[in-house]
Amino acid sequence: MTQARSAKFSLGQIVRQRDQAFIGVVLDVDPAYDGPLDVLGPLQRDQPFYRVLAAGPDGGFIAYAAEEALEPQPGAGGLGPADEARWFTVDAEGRHAPRDQVLH
Repeated sequence: MTQARSAKFSLGQIVRQRDQAFIGVVLDVDPAYDGPLDVLGPLQRDQPFYRVLAAGPDGGFIAYAAEEALEPQPGAGGLGPADEARWFTVDAEGRHAPRDQVLH
């Protein structure tokens, strides 16, 4: 039996990929890998995986990254109010959810 770990990063947090492939904002968190098994490679399945809106030279893209592949972006806070409103809904208790998903 595997035990799910708590997520290290939160919605709206700015992170970077350890190999410096991208910097982006966390949009969603899965408690464990939720994708095709044939592309997982050497990564551990039972760690949080994040959907990150990443900035690239040709615009933005969505990356699906393992927690072990991400780190906080030094000097970056979270999103500003305008960007937060663009990408997330926030309930009365301050919980964030991506705009395309309902809060549980």
